[in-house]
Amino acid sequence: MDFEDIIEELESLKNPEDIAGMARFGIKANKAYGVRMPELTRIAREVGKNHQLAEELWEHGYTETRILACMVDDPKEVTEGQMERWALEFNSWDVCDQCCMKLFRKTPYAYQKIEEWSARDEEFVKRAAFTLIATLAVHDKKADDEKFEELFSLIIRESEDERNFVKKAVNWALRQIGKRNLSLNQKAIAVAKKMDQLDSRSAKWIAKDALRELESEKVQEKLSKK
Repeated sequence: MDFEDIIEELESLKNPEDIAGMARFGIKANKAYGVRMPELTRIAREVGKNHQLAEELWEHGYTETRILACMVDDPKEVTEGQMERWALEFNSWDVCDQCCMKLFRKTPYAYQKIEEWSARDEEFVKRAAFTLIATLAVHDKKADDEKFEELFSLIIRESEDERNFVKKAVNWALRQIGKRNLSLNQKAIAVAKKMDQLDSRSAKWIAKDALRELESEKVQEKLSKK
């Protein structure tokens, strides 16, 4: 499938009801087809990896074409400049998260961008930093505990950001690190308790929500069996 074929396919699958529903989930749907993820996954499989096509899809600017761009791009061909350019164009959490999960985490720049983007002012650029932490905590099986322990300071620092899409990503990052193994679980719990002492509604919300999961019987039992 080439670019024109993909657009034709998306047009044929267009769903006005799903476009309206996207707004209820905090997704900007002013440029969207309302095509669901299973269909996008199917299209991406048919396309395979194609860096140039990914750039064309991204430039088209629709929610679905940007998610497809992240799915078909080759992480080996992604440049640091491209990551910066795309991150600055994030305008909804779904594109941000899909891009980090499907593409950015697989690049050699992932941990570098966590450090850089966590200190940025743009809401979705900062969210991307913590989405990367969350996804790498799940998928980077070779990383040692120290790699993630070093990220606790960023989580504490940015826990006071009151913006909804930032604080939810910070929370997600803390929880995913804390579910990696029993040692990191105990350290993540300690971090959450420290955050709960901060004079910040956001930090307290992140802490309490994370502790509910990290200290739960279900998580503790699962980690003890690892």
